[in-house]
Amino acid sequence: MKYVLVTGGVVSGLGKGVTASSIGVILKACGLRVTSIKIDPYLNTDAGTMSPFEHGEVFVLDDGGEVDLDLGNYERFLDIKLTRDNNITNGKIYQAVIDKERRGDYLGKTVQVVPHVTDAIQDWIERVAQVPVDGKSGPADVCVIELGGTIGDIESMPFIEALGQFSYRVGAGNFCLVHVSLVPVLNVVGEQKTKPTQHSALEDNVKQKLAQFCHVPSESIVTLYDVPNIWHIPLLLRDQKAHEAILRVLNLHGVAKEPDLREWTARAELCDALHEPVRIAMVGKYTGLSDAYLSVLKALLHASVALQKKLVVDWVPATDLEDETAQEVPMVNLAACSIFQCADGILVPGGFGDRGVQGKILAAKFARENRIPYLGICLGMQIAVIEFARSVLNMQDANSTEFDTHTKNPCVIFMPEGSKTHMGGTMRLGSRRTYFHVNDCKSAKLYGNKSYVDERHRHRYEVNPDMVARFEDAGLSFTGKDETGQRMEIIELPNHPYYVGVQFHPEFKSRPGKPSPVFTGLIAAACGQLEGVLQQNHRVSNGFGKPNGVGNGIAKISVYQNGHATKFAKMTTTNGNGIYSNGMQF
Repeated sequence: MKYVLVTGGVVSGLGKGVTASSIGVILKACGLRVTSIKIDPYLNTDAGTMSPFEHGEVFVLDDGGEVDLDLGNYERFLDIKLTRDNNITNGKIYQAVIDKERRGDYLGKTVQVVPHVTDAIQDWIERVAQVPVDGKSGPADVCVIELGGTIGDIESMPFIEALGQFSYRVGAGNFCLVHVSLVPVLNVVGEQKTKPTQHSALEDNVKQKLAQFCHVPSESIVTLYDVPNIWHIPLLLRDQKAHEAILRVLNLHGVAKEPDLREWTARAELCDALHEPVRIAMVGKYTGLSDAYLSVLKALLHASVALQKKLVVDWVPATDLEDETAQEVPMVNLAACSIFQCADGILVPGGFGDRGVQGKILAAKFARENRIPYLGICLGMQIAVIEFARSVLNMQDANSTEFDTHTKNPCVIFMPEGSKTHMGGTMRLGSRRTYFHVNDCKSAKLYGNKSYVDERHRHRYEVNPDMVARFEDAGLSFTGKDETGQRMEIIELPNHPYYVGVQFHPEFKSRPGKPSPVFTGLIAAACGQLEGVLQQNHRVSNGFGKPNGVGNGIAKISVYQNGHATKFAKMTTTNGNGIYSNGMQF
């Protein structure tokens, strides 16, 4: 096993996660199998109880692990499925060490940071690195490790010591260190300053200075400047031959091939070239921090690029839509409401707590009544059910018991799997199966007319099964349910252009080359292309032809115009894998 460690200096937020993911992409393009580990030095056991304002979104894995959002980058870039153990935290390590001490595993010795904590860190890395994450048998060739935080942080010190020891443990030729740093440009003098990088697209003289003071060969110094989209980062690494430096350190030149990034390049250039906008109004409570909805944004982007549209997200703070804001700050309310007038689609993502709920209900109502494409995720689906109950069934006090424990019409109730007293890891988490109960519906067609789908969940509340019959009699269709038929997973309004709610989180499985079907449905409906997408899915699922590009080394990108698929461009690949649209290859 070979290891690449990515660290960061000067300030946080430099892009270590994207850099680590991009290194994985270029190594994978060299024909190597890659896995990833993220180290977070905080004392929390996992990211599950952390506020999005503190740490961005909580990314959910198939096994129910609630992890750092960087693992989402790894999964999207590398198209792999990680486990909860691929995210190491100080909390997990100390908990494991204390558990061993309580069992007497240390045989009465004084338990110390060195060697017991540092050994636990190394053992964890070595064990997890051996677990395959790409669907193939046997371990990967390379494990990319990202150390979160900034070098010098006191909480990172045990990990830095452990990783220093680990480099000797695995031996020369098996460990490569990549340090991400900041080279600021002072506008006043227009000069690149190297001091931060000495201690923590460069000009040649700057590279020479860094090489001299940091004891790094100049050919191992790579510039990652700001780019139009992050899909360009692997290309920057390739163009500066970063892979050659890594392969040289890891003694992999005889095993790896030249990186084939033609498909990746085509997608990045296509994204830059798009100019026809599709506007999606995103209604949430954390709109001031885009990282709180990172996977949702990426899923929207994947679908937009697949349908040849330039994504424009208009943020709508849910509280700005509410009556209280209309009375106290009418201009703010007017500005929020006016966004809907220009929106091609409306999305209400997941969330917890009652802040902004009434605004989200108003957003769902606007989308339903004005026939604007709508996608509700988790809470966004529950919101749509509550709004339908109030407006269509005239249940004025209809609500979720999360927000009103005494409501006479509990449309959404606490799920029996969860715990009301403990917050961490107690929700319905991870991959669960949804069975389609209605075949002739948009969601089933978007998923290729499969009988079931597996998607990731993260919720405590669900639609009250005792009220489902009343909803269905009024026209709300529950097209997807769990294996018991008691948990409602997908809702649709059949007579609406696109009004879909899902209890699961489809954004967590969306990939640049394989966008989430329900996100593709939203974007397609917002562009007037949904019928064409559904027809194409129907043709493929019924065996009329096969997706273009399979087995012939050519991947074709299709664009929908007026609901009909037409050939737009094509690019060469080596393995027949191409750009995907709504889960189907073109």
